[in-house]
Amino acid sequence: MFGSLSALPADPILGLSAKYRANTNPKKIDLGVGVYKNEAGHTAVLKCVKAAEKHRLDTEDTKVYIGPTGSSLFNEEMAKLIFGHHKVLLENRTRTVSTPGGTGALRVAAEFINSCKAGATIWISNPTWTNHIGVFEAAGLNVKTYPYYDYENKTLDFDGMLAALKEVKADDAVLLHACCHNPSGMDLTKEQWQQIAEVAKNVGFLPLIDMAYQGFGEGLEEDAYGLRLMADSVKEMIVCSSCSKNFGLYRERIGACSIIAQNTHSADIANSVMLKVVRCIYSMPPAHGAAIVETILLSDELRAQWYIELQEMRDRINSNRTLLVDKIAAAGVTRDFSFIARQKGMFSFLGLTPEQVQQLQDEYSIYMVGSSRMSIAGIAQSNVDYLAQSIAKVL
Repeated sequence: MFGSLSALPADPILGLSAKYRANTNPKKIDLGVGVYKNEAGHTAVLKCVKAAEKHRLDTEDTKVYIGPTGSSLFNEEMAKLIFGHHKVLLENRTRTVSTPGGTGALRVAAEFINSCKAGATIWISNPTWTNHIGVFEAAGLNVKTYPYYDYENKTLDFDGMLAALKEVKADDAVLLHACCHNPSGMDLTKEQWQQIAEVAKNVGFLPLIDMAYQGFGEGLEEDAYGLRLMADSVKEMIVCSSCSKNFGLYRERIGACSIIAQNTHSADIANSVMLKVVRCIYSMPPAHGAAIVETILLSDELRAQWYIELQEMRDRINSNRTLLVDKIAAAGVTRDFSFIARQKGMFSFLGLTPEQVQQLQDEYSIYMVGSSRMSIAGIAQSNVDYLAQSIAKVL
């Protein structure tokens, strides 16, 4: 049977990481992988996470399954983190399950949508995280795109986005990035979120909000603004969230899928379907990451420490944006790169051609995705001059 298979190309980002590791150039720079790195280029374990893990090690007394829903404490605390004091919690219209990372949450959401309507259409931004397409198609959904990023002007194509969403059908789903858009770094303003929420209400499509970077843009509350506004406007919604970035729990694979229904009864029905989806994909979620998160969120001391560490990561990313813009200008580049400083989150498009990106890799050992999407966290004081000068040379 295996003889009928043909080799598939490697994931472009994972393949890029492998090339970077094999490179022996001491000046090499990895701007491809989407993980936070400190000034030394290391993805360290947060201090609050270390403390929570010690607590778990001291108190855990069983390794028994935790059930398809996952940890109820984690689910409750994640719902509060996502929705704050929103009326959907007070009205008991939400249900949350623990998932294996944000990707697991997206797959659960996709399978749930397919259970509601087999072969449903989901609209995603152009561009978006490349794995969105694969996850949704694997669940049987039909994927279409709406305009989002204006490559020429390095800004948001909001008029194109708004016009496209007005043409979406009422029984379609629309994926929206809550904050720190991956890969463009271009986020919706509060006023733009209000317009999108109004369209969602009028058209009746199902919003699916992907929030992988809460706290990495402007702050925990600020980054949830659009999501909560949308919840004000529609009767049904799905939110997929991740603890990989803001808690640094990449390898623990912990996320959440939250469903908002019209009322408590509908929420219970939707939850039963979601749990059936979970049971058929991975049966039970992992427990360790959820235990760490709930320990931090339920402890005043650890929660305060997490706020500090999260702000340090956010401030470093934002300062890296300004630093790179200044260094590129100092290297003699006349092209305007100021858009980098106006974007949010981990990523930005440099606006280079695929040939220039390849030249950076071949001649200067600088690795980024072929679209010139770069991870801002890979920039450091020790490499930014070399990076800026190399960009100037390929330009």
